Amino acid sequence: MNAPSSRPYPLGVTLVDGGANVAVYSESAEAVDVAVFDESGAEQTVRLDDRDGHVFHGVVAGMGPGTRYGLRVHGPWAPERGLRYNAHKLLIDPYAKAIEGAWDWDESVFGHTFADPEAFNDADSAATSPRCVVVADDFDWSGDVAPATPLRDTVVYEVHVKGFTQQHPDVPEELRGTYAGLGHPAAIKHLTDLGVTAVELMPVHQFAQDSHLLEKGLRNYWGYNSIAFLAPHNEYSAAGDDGGQVDEFKAMVKALHAAGLEVWLDVVYNHTAEGNHMGPTLSLKGIDNPSYYRLVDDERASYFDTTGTGNSLNVSHPAALQLILDSLRYWVTEMHVDGFRFDLATTLTRQGGEADVHSAFLDIVHQDPVLSRVKLVAEPWDTAGYQVGGFPARWSEWNGKFRDDVRDFWRGTEGALGEIAQRIAGSADVYQADGRSPLSSVNFVTAHDGFTLADLTAYDDKHNEANGEDNQDGESDNRSWGCGAEGDTDDEGVLALRGRQRRNLLTTLLLSSGVPMLLGGDELGRTQGGNNNAYCQDDEISWFDWEAVGSAEHQELLAFTRQLIALRQEHDALRPKWYGDGNRGVRFVRADGADMAVADWTDPRNKAITVVFPGDATTILLLLNASDGVVEFTIPPNLGSGRWQLELSSDPEQEVAKRVETLLVCDHSVTVLRSA
Repeated sequence: MNAPSSRPYPLGVTLVDGGANVAVYSESAEAVDVAVFDESGAEQTVRLDDRDGHVFHGVVAGMGPGTRYGLRVHGPWAPERGLRYNAHKLLIDPYAKAIEGAWDWDESVFGHTFADPEAFNDADSAATSPRCVVVADDFDWSGDVAPATPLRDTVVYEVHVKGFTQQHPDVPEELRGTYAGLGHPAAIKHLTDLGVTAVELMPVHQFAQDSHLLEKGLRNYWGYNSIAFLAPHNEYSAAGDDGGQVDEFKAMVKALHAAGLEVWLDVVYNHTAEGNHMGPTLSLKGIDNPSYYRLVDDERASYFDTTGTGNSLNVSHPAALQLILDSLRYWVTEMHVDGFRFDLATTLTRQGGEADVHSAFLDIVHQDPVLSRVKLVAEPWDTAGYQVGGFPARWSEWNGKFRDDVRDFWRGTEGALGEIAQRIAGSADVYQADGRSPLSSVNFVTAHDGFTLADLTAYDDKHNEANGEDNQDGESDNRSWGCGAEGDTDDEGVLALRGRQRRNLLTTLLLSSGVPMLLGGDELGRTQGGNNNAYCQDDEISWFDWEAVGSAEHQELLAFTRQLIALRQEHDALRPKWYGDGNRGVRFVRADGADMAVADWTDPRNKAITVVFPGDATTILLLLNASDGVVEFTIPPNLGSGRWQLELSSDPEQEVAKRVETLLVCDHSVTVLRSA
């Protein structure tokens, strides 16, 4: 029998009879070898002898599930031309499905020498580098049904795979901090009882630990340092890193789907862990540096950086675009994920420098039959620009204006009524002119990057000393919430005000038009001790403290959050698909019941307002008071009186008479009424 002929596509490793087809893209390489390792670690290299266009390919006999391998790419070492080939470096296959091990950060993993960033380093990196692992695609997906939750009914829960269960007492110890832990019934029960509909997982693409953090005894916890876009990160696997992480991830998705929960991934396609000209040679840099990375036009040894990490993917090149799109399709078709949040998404639209709504990346995604049917969320900024509202109609966006304006209002900022009204009503000022809807706005008040909800209202400034950067990292100023002494306190007045402010922010988040995103743990009062940049804290600072959940304070906040989510899901008026849904859309009325005049919006003394969500069967009222004193609210006369009941309030002492015409609302609080 003749040996099977090789094919240039698909890229990466594809199992065939007797071995595997291996295909690697490189425009200017001279040769590509596949380095195969046996159980003893001995290496055998096989040259990919066939070439079509810029794809080297060949069939490697004997490669099968479990085979460890890497790439060695031959070509010129000419940094001044952007070429950094060095066959002494064992490289990660960009299309690898699983990775075993991690890098030992010595000089061997760098293409250059430490003494001279342009000098060729001939030290071999095989002994200090991880291996790619061939995996079989035979997972039993039978019975898996994607929840396909409509965007208007979606409540997103941003969570870290490890941190969520690392200390969960009801998750078996051997599963804590893993994909299997997140898919465990105890973890899922918290999510379903809470009422969220989608988990947005912080990065799970295989990422590299940062050498400078390891040297300080720290670790990259957040994972925004990808190196293999098709491989689930191996450290989150209870099954080990010999390929079992792939099926474990799939089993997690299947379990979450069975509970009605979608799985979204926070993906980092804007840069990789290889950094700039001083960074290591781990994968793309040694395979085809100028095709995969954006280089400075007149200084090809340097990298164009709009990510703040040293490099940016070259989305103007077909090879880089293909890698991104192939990865996205893989996670949808093979791993069954339901959506993506794109980190620093604006970088992906920069082909010639400026952000472009008609960029190739966006156009291809819109036309792709697989990707056009999943949820797509952009972080609409990068280090070179802020682009909230600038993405096409097919996309939703993290709405940073919602975060900033809601915080300002509840801090008591003067003249903030106009902004808070826009955010509650779905940010029409940002999206409506382009024909977009409130569902374009992913609303949030806290996220992984910044203070938790508890810390936001308990600290006037950051406390990042544990990061080893002399507290210089992270946002510099939280601005006072008037909640008294920082951190722990026994002052009942301070504690009561903090509690109200936390409930105020949650109420505004979960009852505003748009798609709410809750930071995991905010419903439990999770604290990071004032650390607002815990990217390197893979420890108790970042992990969920499930022991603290049993306290009365945390149980009350959890119950309050559950009630808010249930209220949102119960009333269509709180979930409009378009501006003006319902009778007349969201309305805003003065606290005394009169219609808002133009001057009322900018009156610096005016920090209270009534929000009316008119529904076909039920009307919801939000009475917002961000002032320092009690405000008497009057029910708008055209809504009638005597037919309102208290739904909830951030003030535990709030009372409502049997017949409601006026209502006293205490300082810094929100009360929610609904028509009886």
